[in-house]
Amino acid sequence: MISVRHLDVHFGQVRAVSDVSFDVAAGDTFGLVGESGCGKSTLLRVLSGLNRHWTGAIEVAGRAVGPARDKAFHRRVQMVFQDPFGSLHPRHTVDRALAEPIAIHGLDDAEGRIARALDDVGLGSRFRFRYPHQLSGGQRQRVAIARALILEPGILLLDEPTSALDVSIQAEVLNLLARLRAARDLTLILVSHNLAVVAHLCNRLAVMQAGTIVEEMTIDTLRHGKPAHPYSRELLDASLGYHRS
Repeated sequence: MISVRHLDVHFGQVRAVSDVSFDVAAGDTFGLVGESGCGKSTLLRVLSGLNRHWTGAIEVAGRAVGPARDKAFHRRVQMVFQDPFGSLHPRHTVDRALAEPIAIHGLDDAEGRIARALDDVGLGSRFRFRYPHQLSGGQRQRVAIARALILEPGILLLDEPTSALDVSIQAEVLNLLARLRAARDLTLILVSHNLAVVAHLCNRLAVMQAGTIVEEMTIDTLRHGKPAHPYSRELLDASLGYHRS
């Protein structure tokens, strides 16, 4: 479904992403992990079309895509951002947030689409005319997920979708995403620094360090604590917490 070859991204003299290549099969859940600043969110913004300054080759569903993307691409590929409050307009109701992509893409049955989207993320019609400040963090992220899914995309890009949420809410959102992926046969790419989050949702992952992919592995390899690269092992050890010697 997604193929990336020799991707490079520069910000001035800084090389944020360097010679990155990977593939994601249709229906797969693929994780990108690494410490802050390693380039994983930059990579996701390139895939989504938000960052147009890159070199390399990207294919989506067997078709090459360039820096500029058309409406058909954005119907197929949607993104959920890290901060559910920042990604929703504070003066727009949930109804308006969900109606906007429907209007932009000229889709019919806005009423039905909005109702189904809210039901799908476990909110329901009672949340339709609320404002973001009237919602909890988990509810705001559910609205953001509903907005991404209302166009019925085949690919969902997730940029740290639970990192701004309380730990008690994170599992609820991850379980929601897993259920929606199965129900809609979605292809997911999840960016996270949290290996537990990636292990919960993904089948495979790539470890990034300083803009490059240093290792790809299955979740079974991660769970058995057997990554091959030293940095991957350090990342796994760090995720297990601090142990006094």
